[in-house]
Amino acid sequence: MSQEVIRDESARVPLIYDPRVRSIAFQVVLVALLVLGVWWIVDNTIENLRRSNISTGFAFLRGRAGFDISDRLIDYTSDSSYGRALLVGIANTLIVAAAGIVTATILGFLVGVGRLSNNWLIRKLATVYVEVFRNIPPLLVILFWYQGVLAVLPNVRDSLSLPLGSYLNNRGFYFPRLVWEPGAWLVLAGFVVAVILSWYVARRARARQMATGQQFPVFLTSLALIILLPLLAYLLAGMPVSVDYPQKGTFNLSGGFNVKPEFLSLYLALSFYTASFIAEIVRAGILGVSKGQTEAYSALGMRSRQGLRLIVIPQAMRIIIPPLTSQYLNLTKNSSLAVAIGYPDLYAIGGTILNQTGQAIEVVVIFMTVYLSISIITSIFMNWFNTKMALKER
Repeated sequence: MSQEVIRDESARVPLIYDPRVRSIAFQVVLVALLVLGVWWIVDNTIENLRRSNISTGFAFLRGRAGFDISDRLIDYTSDSSYGRALLVGIANTLIVAAAGIVTATILGFLVGVGRLSNNWLIRKLATVYVEVFRNIPPLLVILFWYQGVLAVLPNVRDSLSLPLGSYLNNRGFYFPRLVWEPGAWLVLAGFVVAVILSWYVARRARARQMATGQQFPVFLTSLALIILLPLLAYLLAGMPVSVDYPQKGTFNLSGGFNVKPEFLSLYLALSFYTASFIAEIVRAGILGVSKGQTEAYSALGMRSRQGLRLIVIPQAMRIIIPPLTSQYLNLTKNSSLAVAIGYPDLYAIGGTILNQTGQAIEVVVIFMTVYLSISIITSIFMNWFNTKMALKER
């Protein structure tokens, strides 16, 4: 009888007090408001474009660009299309981001480990580096390298001579360029085979060490493979690769490959700025490893460098990788500051196209799509790497 009374009382309770009904109702209202907001924005945009007599769509990408681009990795002239110009900007953004990520990672790891060094001078220098670069806006770091370092280098006539026939002056860095002739694909094939064999050797050596405890000289073996196999392919193919050295003239340098100061300043600024944050991430990751691990490898007679490489760093990676991903994404997005020094990245070239065509919405959509795609791909790769480096229970 009491159960029937309870059911009767619950049946008389208004549905608005049912948590499930309220949650569904709130979600329906939120979605409706979101749809109305998007519809209002789209309708307002279309009406404003109609009043301004601006056509929409991406057909403008087939139009003639009419402007030159100094730094480019793919073929481009002023007669190329806007779409081709955007591809040049995307390639420039990717190359400066990739180079900056590699350099910032290496430098950040060195400085992060240096902050924990027992050497007083190394520890203090690493601390000063982190505190200086981490507290300066990245734009000022870019301008420092561009105006304060590269701009004051000697002119072409007084270029600084560097090893391997390279030169450095206020027009950039000149170094020898490889000229690929017919049959040079064998050298690339040899390099690819060497990388695959190095990966196989490292994997087998790790399995052997886990099974028997015996170590194998993986680094020296991999280095020998990467050097000797391409060299052997080079000799067998009849030496199809030649070197074009830069030649110093009175007013300019000819030949070789030139890295312009705009790229150098952006690359160095992003690398040094991001490395200061990576250094703190590395230091926090190492400090996050239990002190007992250090005592354990010391008790086994391992040296500090060996214990850090084999014991501490692998365990610290589970702490380091997630925030490291954020720094990689920040570096990629900070590359848009290249517009301040005239480096033709995606944002700078897109801005020129926007000014010429007036297609603001389409250009901004391209910006958002490209940067979002780069960020998602980077995150997917780092998540995969984080899964591979995670400690697994035996």
